[in-house]
Amino acid sequence: MLAVIAFPVAILIARRSGAVSLLQAVYSFPLPILLGVLAIQQARRARERIERTLGRAGGAGQARWGRRLGVLGIGIGVAGGLALGFYALLAGYSG
Repeated sequence: MLAVIAFPVAILIARRSGAVSLLQAVYSFPLPILLGVLAIQQARRARERIERTLGRAGGAGQARWGRRLGVLGIGIGVAGGLALGFYALLAGYSG
């Protein structure tokens, strides 16, 4: 879940405080990507444990949601990186 909320929280902090600009907050895009990859790895490990114990360990639904949220976090991070890249491209052409 941290992967999903990391980028929006950075944007919210930038909007609320004058210390960080919105452009500087967009530089936090690698954080959700990293957290998303970690979530997917943990979900994979959980599924392997569930298979080893023939389902007695429980947590199949949690592993499934962890993977989904990890993929969503990676998508949010990639979207933030693309936004930063296009902003830099447009700023380079405008001035």
